[in-house]
Amino acid sequence: MNEIAPPLGIVWDVRDPDYYRKALLRITWDRQDCPSVLVPFGDFFCIGHSMPVTFNSLPIQVSVNPAEERVFGGAASVSCYFPMPFNEHAKVEIINENDVPFGLYFQIDYELYQEKLGADTAYFHACWKRQLPCEGWGNDILTNSPEINSVSNLTGENNYVLLETEGEGHYVGCNLSVKHFQGSWWGEGDDMFFIDGEEFPSIIGTGTEDYFNHAWGMQQGNHSLYHGSILHERDLPEAYQVAYRFHIEDPVHFQKSIKVTMEHGHANHLSDDWSTTAYWYQKLPTKPFGIQGVEERIPLKLGETAVQKISPEITQDISNARESLEERKRTFFPAQRTVHEQYEETTRQYSKDNILYGKKLREGLKK
Repeated sequence: MNEIAPPLGIVWDVRDPDYYRKALLRITWDRQDCPSVLVPFGDFFCIGHSMPVTFNSLPIQVSVNPAEERVFGGAASVSCYFPMPFNEHAKVEIINENDVPFGLYFQIDYELYQEKLGADTAYFHACWKRQLPCEGWGNDILTNSPEINSVSNLTGENNYVLLETEGEGHYVGCNLSVKHFQGSWWGEGDDMFFIDGEEFPSIIGTGTEDYFNHAWGMQQGNHSLYHGSILHERDLPEAYQVAYRFHIEDPVHFQKSIKVTMEHGHANHLSDDWSTTAYWYQKLPTKPFGIQGVEERIPLKLGETAVQKISPEITQDISNARESLEERKRTFFPAQRTVHEQYEETTRQYSKDNILYGKKLREGLKK
């Protein structure tokens, strides 16, 4: 029998397109009662939607054979270089919640020291969340339309929550996976950080794409040490996006608590599929957190969608925006059509005049 390598396209084990979400990475430090890291195996390494793509950042890298890229469950090499200090005990587990096995080989590098770490040591943490779908109020309204932009959200109510924890530490970044349903685009939502119990966020961004250090949308294939777009909404027939932002040089410190949130669309108007991995460091003990069950983690495939929810609370701003949209439908759109018809008629007349002018010019040349 000839052995044929998987990169050539033949794999002998069972291929499950969802195994990146069905397997969990769980890490527990110094015999704590609860883990400090509990994330789907793929999402920890920025493999969103279970579709790996080759990319390079400072703390995480993924290397994929071209035939496996953007394929659900495609094989990949993954690496993580986040420092993970511990004193007496570290337990790193892969929990396979699938009904079939999968192959995995690994290498963990660590150093031992004579002196113990101090009581103020910040331990590495990571958690994963998903909302399918987010509860938007304006899925039927085009992103960046006047009506959408007229609504404000100053308190962060109904924002998507990436991280909410208590203790002392610093937030060092996240990855975000989005499947967009509306058809315009998924961004324009502001990031909002509530530090140490703030009612009003001390950090407010200017748009999801801006938080990920892009602008005018997310740029295709643009990834660097600290930020980038791994899977771009134009890479596939449907809008799948995976982006990352690492606060290595600019960590967000907190003394008592932190809540990291983002709007899903401007003022939370969109109902898309969002999932995130948040990375942070904090002192032990850790406030326990869980993770959604296997069925709630499975990524949506091509052609699959979700029932778009409408936010149950309709504020006065939202009511005014909808009334404004209806008024614009009654007045602006007909007027716009009239202008377009005038342009069309003018263009047709120019075409006729050009034909006549060309004819006269040719007749003049003959003489």
